[in-house]
Amino acid sequence: QVHLVESGGGLVQSGGSLRLSCAASKSIVSMNAVGWHRQPPGKQRELVSVITRWGTTNYADSVKGRFTISRDNAKDTVYLQMNSLEPEDTAVYYCNANFLGSNYWGQGTQVTVSS
Repeated sequence: QVHLVESGGGLVQSGGSLRLSCAASKSIVSMNAVGWHRQPPGKQRELVSVITRWGTTNYADSVKGRFTISRDNAKDTVYLQMNSLEPEDTAVYYCNANFLGSNYWGQGTQVTVSS
């Protein structure tokens, strides 16, 4: 069982920045991958970014160059630095971890970008 707790969401103006945090109850280096997904209002959940246990990162095309995923192994925390935010980034952001073949989700954190 893995518990994930997201934080850092909020309301920001277009062009602004936020940093999301995902704190895990187990060592993040023991997980195959930890990622961030988001669900915009009325839309399906989509992958934003992921970091593997080897440190490989991937990003959705819509956030490349603006978002950066990173981790602090000592704190078992994964971050998502979001810059140049746009109204289209408005969504509930969820942390996801793949551990021993199972997927675990956090409760989500709301990000709202005003124009």
